[in-house]
Amino acid sequence: MDARPTLLVIAHGSRDPRHAATVSALCARVRALRPGLRVEVGYLDFNAPSVPRVLERLSAEGVRDVVAMPLLLTRAFHAKSDIPAVLREAALRLPLLTVHQAEVLGPSSLLTAALERRLEEAGLRPGDRRSTGVVLASAGSSDPEAIAVIAEIAREWRRTANWCAVRPAFASASLPRTADAVRELRAEGVGRVAVAPYVIAPGFLPDRIAAGAREAGADILAPVLGSAPELARLLLRRYDQAAEARVHQELTALSA
Repeated sequence: MDARPTLLVIAHGSRDPRHAATVSALCARVRALRPGLRVEVGYLDFNAPSVPRVLERLSAEGVRDVVAMPLLLTRAFHAKSDIPAVLREAALRLPLLTVHQAEVLGPSSLLTAALERRLEEAGLRPGDRRSTGVVLASAGSSDPEAIAVIAEIAREWRRTANWCAVRPAFASASLPRTADAVRELRAEGVGRVAVAPYVIAPGFLPDRIAAGAREAGADILAPVLGSAPELARLLLRRYDQAAEARVHQELTALSA
């Protein structure tokens, strides 16, 4: 069998069929970038297969090492509590299977590069940056750490990309909402306002972001990150980091 750990991408899941289709497209791009790497998908809710069912199938097939990659942009409830609980429960039932949870995707310069790609696809020209204010619109979280990370990403993105301004906004749990952030930039005299959804797949909250952008009259609304090549490369970067950490832990245990 392949000595490399299997990559299990853990997605949240959604009743919206666009969500699973987007996750599938992203995983297809990951497979194309790393031929021979086994890439599986499991969902926390709404979609099949569930994470426990995927792990059971892998164990039954003789797989012994898995890197579980949360398809999340910030480290909030799902990454801190929900996913670890699911993986711990599976470990108790599947003692022959070793699962190592990778870090969440963000923050990363690859994510801001993917955001810039989507903005350019929506019509923004590279020369427009200094006169454009960007609303970095995320799904939102009640976790203060996650909110602080989004704010820091906005500050750093403005500094490195020379935007006129970058403001965080949230579709739920936190304020401001997308429409309010667009209006604030307008009130400050920003002539061109673009909304960049900091979300991976379509669904209820991304639709709320889009509705807020249209309501407030944003000039540009970018698509979700989706299967952007930068996102696929980032998945593999986090996979490699987790696989290397697993080997280091094993070597440390052997030398102890």
